[in-house]
Amino acid sequence: MAQIRRISQSFKDISLSLDVHPITKDLLILKDSDAIKRSIRNLIQTIPGERFFNPSFGSQLRTSLFDFVDFGTASVLQQQIEIAISNYEPRVENVEVEVIPRPNDNNFEITVYFDIIGQDFPAQEFNYILEATR
Repeated sequence: MAQIRRISQSFKDISLSLDVHPITKDLLILKDSDAIKRSIRNLIQTIPGERFFNPSFGSQLRTSLFDFVDFGTASVLQQQIEIAISNYEPRVENVEVEVIPRPNDNNFEITVYFDIIGQDFPAQEFNYILEATR
């Protein structure tokens, strides 16, 4: 059976900072890879049940942040991020997640590598520091 490949269009999203363009006075817009990176970051930061009308949206990362900052917890976080992206971000493929524990700083360095479906962009990389808020 032949596999069907999706072809993407350009992606646009409103910046959550709600800053305005100095000349046009329109809200700032994130495009293509920046829009997808922001979407992944929002997905990582969202706790399931936090979004109305879509209570399962998000990731379980916050529940693991009370564990130790070690490689075991990093492995759990990696799996949770991969599951969340595969469930809620259909614009990407070939997702690889690297989670590095930094016990001295009490946080995790997360790097997500992905390809945008249907676009000829090179592989994208997104870095994020995840730390427990107290």
